[in-house]
Amino acid sequence: MTIEATPSNRRTFAIISHPDAGKTTLTEKFLLYGGQIDLAGSVTARKDQRATASDWMELEKQRGISISSTLLQFDYGNCRVNLLDTPGHKDFSEDTYRVLTAVDAAVMVIDAGKGVEPQTRKLFEVCRRRGVPIFTFMNKCDRPTRPPLDLMDELEKVLGIEAFPMNWPIGTGPDFKGVYDRLHNQIQLFERTRGGAFAAPMQVGGIDDPALLARLDRPAQLEALDEVRMQDGAGSDFDPAAVLAGKITPVFFGSAANNFGVQFLLDNFLKYSSPPTPRNSSAGLIRPEDPRFSGFVFKIQANMDPRHRDRIAFVRIVSGRFERDMFVIHTQSGKRVRLGNAAKLFGNQRETVDEAVAGDVVGLVGNDLFGIGDTLTDDRTIVFDEIPVFTPECFAYLHNPQPGNFKRFRLGLEQLLKEGVVRQFTVAGGGQNAALLAAVGPLQFEVVQARLMSEYNAESRIDPARWTIARWWRTKGQPLPTLASCEETGLPDTPDGVRMVFDDKDRGMVLFVDEWALRFFTQRNTQIELSTQPIVA
Repeated sequence: MTIEATPSNRRTFAIISHPDAGKTTLTEKFLLYGGQIDLAGSVTARKDQRATASDWMELEKQRGISISSTLLQFDYGNCRVNLLDTPGHKDFSEDTYRVLTAVDAAVMVIDAGKGVEPQTRKLFEVCRRRGVPIFTFMNKCDRPTRPPLDLMDELEKVLGIEAFPMNWPIGTGPDFKGVYDRLHNQIQLFERTRGGAFAAPMQVGGIDDPALLARLDRPAQLEALDEVRMQDGAGSDFDPAAVLAGKITPVFFGSAANNFGVQFLLDNFLKYSSPPTPRNSSAGLIRPEDPRFSGFVFKIQANMDPRHRDRIAFVRIVSGRFERDMFVIHTQSGKRVRLGNAAKLFGNQRETVDEAVAGDVVGLVGNDLFGIGDTLTDDRTIVFDEIPVFTPECFAYLHNPQPGNFKRFRLGLEQLLKEGVVRQFTVAGGGQNAALLAAVGPLQFEVVQARLMSEYNAESRIDPARWTIARWWRTKGQPLPTLASCEETGLPDTPDGVRMVFDDKDRGMVLFVDEWALRFFTQRNTQIELSTQPIVA
């Protein structure tokens, strides 16, 4: 079946969660039910099981965690799906937040045995601020869980959003047999498959079907049926418009590992989630139906194909129609560029794409001009400012212990810096040959070190720096400081535990070892203005 190239049937969404809630497993099962893979893998795979499609990096396979967001594109029903699997660990949240600028909805995965966890709460708030509708999947119902009513209550109290259960679990842990579909008043009983590698066989019937009820004889299962009857008697109706407005989160119970409730979630998500939404720009609100082509780069990834040293810029198309070999304006440089090498992506696999529309994500291969946050358009007045700026919290010096490998070391570091994995700062006054790196979390430094070795055969050594707080600065009433201007005018007085640096865009920053150093610096330099975000001239 050929999917019509129109924005209305595009669905671009992210899957978000706290680490180990089952996010990547759910991604894999969406691909299984979407017909994209024949056999689902396990995140912590045994030797006789395959690896997941979304975790393709060697480091991800070794650790069993997602360390980089991945795009998986496929057709399902009458929709073209752009699914973005995101890292769950807080150290990689910068990548996740960038991805959330490119989506129109999100699936939030919660471990039903634990409930709402800290990283879940943070990601939910990011989605709420951006107006992204959220669908909730209560995962791991095949293990002992908290009472479903408690989970629903916590969702509403902790996250401050009304929750509507689309289905209800029948049993818990070993007694978990299936779910009750509240929209169609049907019981769905599942059978487990070996390792959850295949779609789960399902038996469907009414809530009073004798054949189904005969399979439900455990106390927990009978209690679940009573809860279902109680909720249906309460009479609240599902409101799709309230979902798109961010007032309600539809809640689905199931088990991604065993494929229980996965297809029900996928079908209803695609039915009720948002088609492509408008984006703000310097030229006003740009809607998907606007005939002008526009899009923005939200991610860059190098070495997805180990046979080539290329890089891919992930572009979210906001409006108009993309056609391969078209010419567009790169607004940051003002240059006119041809978009010749474009790809549809599935993990680290790619195939040539000839056209795409608003809502799609296209991979542009090999253009070193593009950076994260850049705008591509055929109208110079359109400039997007979608990508948030993050204040780094961790710092380290990266050393090259093998001077003979300097070329490989430098090439690898430059590529990883363009990806935004970490940022490199310049220390005012020099005095340090090693690269000063800045990141949101310390695991990002380990990723740099591992990828330098595996992808560029370049050894490196990481020395953590003691600074923990960073602020952008300027002298009140003066132009913004740059490295060149400060070499002429001098720097503010810096006590012990404070270091003046310049970020990757030549903006002045101050690094502090702790809150005491920050207060002391502020008291000694009353003419200095500090900010947690870059200061605009």
